[in-house]
Amino acid sequence: MTRTVPTRPTRPSAVVAPDPTIRWLAVFALAVGGFGIGTTEFVAMGLLPDIAASLDITEPTAGHVISAYALGVVVGAPLIAALTARVPRKTLLLGLMVVFTLGNLASIFAPTYGTLMAARFIAGLPHGAYFGIAALVAAHLMGPQNRAKAVAHVLTGLTVATVLGVPVASWLGQHFGWRSAFGLVVAVGLVTLTAIWFWLPTMNTMHVTSPLTELGALKRPQVLLALLVGMIGFGGMFAVYTYVSTTLTDVAGLSRDLIPLALMVFGVGMVIGNLVGGKMADKSVIGWLYTSLAALAVVLAAFVAAAHNPWTALVGLFCIGAVGSSIAPALQSRLMDVAQDAQSLAAALMHSAFNFANATGAWIGGVVIAAGYGYTAPAATGAVLAVAGIVVLTLSVLLQRRSR
Repeated sequence: MTRTVPTRPTRPSAVVAPDPTIRWLAVFALAVGGFGIGTTEFVAMGLLPDIAASLDITEPTAGHVISAYALGVVVGAPLIAALTARVPRKTLLLGLMVVFTLGNLASIFAPTYGTLMAARFIAGLPHGAYFGIAALVAAHLMGPQNRAKAVAHVLTGLTVATVLGVPVASWLGQHFGWRSAFGLVVAVGLVTLTAIWFWLPTMNTMHVTSPLTELGALKRPQVLLALLVGMIGFGGMFAVYTYVSTTLTDVAGLSRDLIPLALMVFGVGMVIGNLVGGKMADKSVIGWLYTSLAALAVVLAAFVAAAHNPWTALVGLFCIGAVGSSIAPALQSRLMDVAQDAQSLAAALMHSAFNFANATGAWIGGVVIAAGYGYTAPAATGAVLAVAGIVVLTLSVLLQRRSR
């Protein structure tokens, strides 16, 4: 097959910023943006009771606010990554952060449930494209020999958000109203805009592709199957985490004042799981996908019983965060392997897949709770989703063997 684009976008043709200090400041600026995005993605999950009470809606209905953000990611990631393929990378990153900041600003002042849903959808649009482009820019800046390290540092912003940003924003939301949590995110967005403007080079030497080349990835069955693994298999983690606040207080008996600490425990699990998952995926992408999905099914099933005690609930929450986040490096590697020239779209689509899982997980969790099965039911349904992800992965492997 003849390629229309000669090189991958992650392969730098020249060193953009020869000064190491400039390169690290640029990567740090990108990571700050990841910190803000990670904070706004997860903080609403711990504030659902406050949002529901403020807008006079039920908590399962408030959970749809999380789904709105996730759907924004699902829609925005592929469209933005493909249609802006020729836009200068620095200009694109600044534009994405402007939309992100305005969406969160609108969330602060949203007067009704409907306007809040719209604001969260808008805030979610730049999410996947930002992470995808930021990872490729960081890899270009640091050079081929440090590409994986550069991408890891960008994603560190997201994982640190689960440990620091989300608990702090949750604390603010509990003491000063849930809108103040999004105020923190707006502040981070403004800091990111300033840092990218001053610290990120113009990236003129970075190779770009074309919309048709990027969209070509969607014609490949293995790309679609890899995305489906993430969409289905990862949903269980979000089914539990969406309603974690009420689960820990009403089922486990944990004090509401300790919810930020519980969110921090989950975040530490995510940081550790991401690091372990990266190392294991380097040894075997497919093997680790099987292992991590199976482990996620087990820990979710175990959480149904563990949720009835505060100590075991915290241990279970840590395990869900660790095992769930360990899937990400392997799935990202799988998408990069099967996407070929469409690297920008592949990098963005991983976040699209995970946020589709976020949306469906929150929705399914709300359905089983509203049906009267209780706040441990999302964990049980999540275990089923993880098993379904294994089924899709097996189909992908069998098709790949047949094509060979």
